[in-house]
Amino acid sequence: MLFCGFCFVLIAVQANYAPYFFDNGDRSTNGNMALLSLSEDTPIGTHVYTLNGTDPEGDPVTYSLAYEAGSRHYFSVDEHLGNVTLIEELDREKEDEIEVIVSISDGLSTVSEKVRILVTDANDESPEFINTPYIVQVPENTPSGSSIFKIEAVDRDTGSGGSITYFLQNIHANKFTIDRHSGVLRIKTGVALDYEKSRTHFVIVVAKDGGGKLRGHNKMFSATTTVTVNVEDVQDTPPMFIGTPYYGYVYEDTLAGSEVLTVVALDGDRGKPNSIHYCIVNGSEGSFEISNTTGAISVIKSPNQLKKEVYELKVQASEVSQEGDISVYAFATVTIRVVDLNNHPPTFYGENGPQNQFELTMYEHPPEGEILRGLKITVNDSDQGANAKFNLRLVGPGGIFRVVPQTVLNEAQVTIIVENSAAIDYEKFKVLTFKLLAIEVNTPEKFSSTADVGIRLLDTNDNVPKFSSDYYVARIPENSPGGSNVVAVTATDPDSGLWGEVKYSIYGTGADLFLIHPSTGIIYTQPWATLDAEVNSKYNFYVKAEDTDGKYSLAEVFITVLDVNDHSPEFNENIQEKTMIIGSPVKIEAIDQDAEEPNNIVDYSIMQADPANVFDIDQSTGEIKLKSYIRSLDIIHNITKNKDCIWSLVVQAKDRGSPSFSTTAVLKIDITEETPHKGPMAAFLMQTKDNPMKALGVLAGVMGIMVMITVMISTAMFWRNKRSNKIMPVRRIIKKRQTHPPRTVRMEWLKLRRPNSAAEKFIVKEDTRNENSNNNAQAGAALPPTPSPPPPPALTSAAAAPTWHVPTVSGSLTPTFINKQLKKKGLGGAHSALVSELKMKFEKRNTALGDLHI
Repeated sequence: MLFCGFCFVLIAVQANYAPYFFDNGDRSTNGNMALLSLSEDTPIGTHVYTLNGTDPEGDPVTYSLAYEAGSRHYFSVDEHLGNVTLIEELDREKEDEIEVIVSISDGLSTVSEKVRILVTDANDESPEFINTPYIVQVPENTPSGSSIFKIEAVDRDTGSGGSITYFLQNIHANKFTIDRHSGVLRIKTGVALDYEKSRTHFVIVVAKDGGGKLRGHNKMFSATTTVTVNVEDVQDTPPMFIGTPYYGYVYEDTLAGSEVLTVVALDGDRGKPNSIHYCIVNGSEGSFEISNTTGAISVIKSPNQLKKEVYELKVQASEVSQEGDISVYAFATVTIRVVDLNNHPPTFYGENGPQNQFELTMYEHPPEGEILRGLKITVNDSDQGANAKFNLRLVGPGGIFRVVPQTVLNEAQVTIIVENSAAIDYEKFKVLTFKLLAIEVNTPEKFSSTADVGIRLLDTNDNVPKFSSDYYVARIPENSPGGSNVVAVTATDPDSGLWGEVKYSIYGTGADLFLIHPSTGIIYTQPWATLDAEVNSKYNFYVKAEDTDGKYSLAEVFITVLDVNDHSPEFNENIQEKTMIIGSPVKIEAIDQDAEEPNNIVDYSIMQADPANVFDIDQSTGEIKLKSYIRSLDIIHNITKNKDCIWSLVVQAKDRGSPSFSTTAVLKIDITEETPHKGPMAAFLMQTKDNPMKALGVLAGVMGIMVMITVMISTAMFWRNKRSNKIMPVRRIIKKRQTHPPRTVRMEWLKLRRPNSAAEKFIVKEDTRNENSNNNAQAGAALPPTPSPPPPPALTSAAAAPTWHVPTVSGSLTPTFINKQLKKKGLGGAHSALVSELKMKFEKRNTALGDLHI
């Protein structure tokens, strides 16, 4: 049995769609790069675009760029990200469009598109002049304001960067202007060109573009070129004779028809000169003729037929144009002398005939190029022809003068010209002497002659007084008397006469104490002047040296006043009182008013002390301290019986000057030990220990205030009673007084303690016999001498000190010493010494008051 079967194969085919770019428009930065434009100044390496597309199946895509064969590759692309980067510099002027084939691929299908990238302009080009170099020919008679040339420059940029404006450098010094837009060069209005003054002008032209963006910044570019303007000559100047004046000679053996001399004239217009036509106008008398073209003058008669010795010919030179027309002309005079053979040497003549000595007086330093017009010298050789040709030389100091002419034919006026004005100096030469030598050139005899020229110089005020130094330094001791010489300044003026006389003067802020002799220059102190190095040790001022015409120079003077040891060291007081706390030094000080070391350095020493070997003194500082073994008052009590421990020392202050000066003073030292403070009153008493007048002053002030208050109250009550016309009963006053405690005024001093002191306290009480408390003694008692002010009360609070009672009877408390320079010191160890002193003073006062009441 045969079975037949069929097998069916099913093949499924799936379509693949190609990828594609997004088209996002002309201003998009991603897509297919269509309509992309880039500025030509975009830097290499810039990310300029992003290729962006997709695949319909969602497969990943890659990107690529391709260029036509032979094209430059300007961009690269990241095949995965699509970032396009510039890799080649753009230049719009070379290529303003770039064709690129952009491709996108999904691995199976690739889609490519050709796009054009537009390159936009940036201002990266400078203007360029075309058809250079610029050379312009301009006739000198071209009217001002005329256009003479057009300059052209191009800029390959577009827009404002391609626009060009023109201008000239040094516009004010130029004879030309330029149109800033068209570049047309013109002669400046009111300016004329002149070939004879300047044949060529160089004009610098600048072309500048209008500016534009370049790499984010505004840039402007410019270029320069030079226009050469050649001025063409135009016939506008008459002819000029060369080598005037003209002298010619006819010798006795000269043949008729011989040439005597040649005159030369040139057209003043040197660029295109016309030919010159010569003729003799008059003076020839038929004896001479001139060549119309060469200017050669010839004698047409034999010398023996010439009737005159000198002929003056007037020669005319005329310009002949190319058309043959005679235009402008000029005249010259030719002097022709009839002379013999070479039988005469050159001879010098003055105004009155032959002369071999010439003198001239002139001022020094004439201007260079000046002619010595005072010398009227003529040189002549009476021979004829070559025999009359000779050279002139000036023999003497070289380089000062020169003589013209140097070569003479027959005769010439000798001119001497100044060449070196500086060498003509009266201070160097009073008289300049030269020899003027004339020697024949081409003759075998070489005849010659000389003339002496003497130039006497006159002086001018051409010099300024000059000091021997720009500054002078002097020193003078401060003890120099008034009128002492300090320093002599010297200035010289080489001019003569009054011009050379120098007058000295001084001025300046530092010159008040000094005078200067106007003729000798000696500077000395004023007769009344007192120099003091301690007040002012430095002076400086200016000294002037002046001639009669007011020409002057200055120098500076520095004067130092030398310190002299003229001051002794001075203590502030001849007797000083010091309180020394054991363990602490006291210091003395003396001042030396001298200005400089070592005169003002003071050394201190103890001259006398009783007992000795108790104190040491620092030589430099003046500090006085006890010997190292004295550490308490007990040791001092073992040394002396003076229980108050007050010693007197004779101290010396001595300076280090030469000679040395010294001063002595008496120093009273009260030695105490430092103890604890007892209160404000104790502190006040200790502070016023060295100056009891301070305490007296304070107490006097308080009492004065109380008296003023009492007077004011009494006055007020008096006027009140007077206005009421009532007499107040006495009993009211008495009764009122009885209401108060007894008016016994007491003064109780602070109780001051010190160890090992026998006096624990003391109280000063007032005498109560004066019931009225008016500080007046009873009637009939003798008045005491005028008392000193009582010690002032201490300013303490009520809680800190006992009550003070004001005494009603004035007393006298005179301190033994007043220290003008108070120094604050600690009060602890000084209490006992202060108590002792106050106790003694109040005992004296109470004794005096007792005598008063008795």
